[in-house]
Amino acid sequence: MTIEDCYHLGKITKTHGLKGEVIIWMDVDEPELYAGIDAVFLLMGEELVPYFFEELQIRGKKSIAKFEDIDIIEQTEEIINKEAYLPLDNLPELDEKSFYYHEITNYQLKEEKTDSIIGIVTKVYEGAGQDLLAFEKDGKEILVPISDDIVKTIDRKKNILHVNLPEGLIEVYTKD
Repeated sequence: MTIEDCYHLGKITKTHGLKGEVIIWMDVDEPELYAGIDAVFLLMGEELVPYFFEELQIRGKKSIAKFEDIDIIEQTEEIINKEAYLPLDNLPELDEKSFYYHEITNYQLKEEKTDSIIGIVTKVYEGAGQDLLAFEKDGKEILVPISDDIVKTIDRKKNILHVNLPEGLIEVYTKD
């Protein structure tokens, strides 16, 4: 299993109690969807190592995990601050109005008003206030808020994200 075959689930942040339990920060929209998983892959140096759950208590984004063969607090030290991953094929399928951020990189952006391709998604920025997708135009990075009003639909077969940009957004970034 390589990191390219996986998506980021979260991070082991700290210990919980003395019996080998840890807090896993679930960096996903709906942590409760992961209640039935049996294992995660932890990034240990350069490789992904499977860790199997003895128990997983989903408590929102901060969940409590107990892994097999980790029974005391001292055994948790090597997994604290490690990133957790799951295989891409574990992701639920989404409709044409929803998408995963990792999947839209390199998608074409098609402006609905003009029915033209305006750029290619280069990156997605996740922030506390507003998530943004980025594309380049005339050598400048343009940031587009990710919202239902702006990002309309996704065409996975053609790798196109249909958008309805606010009037003047591109000009804010491209005018000298």
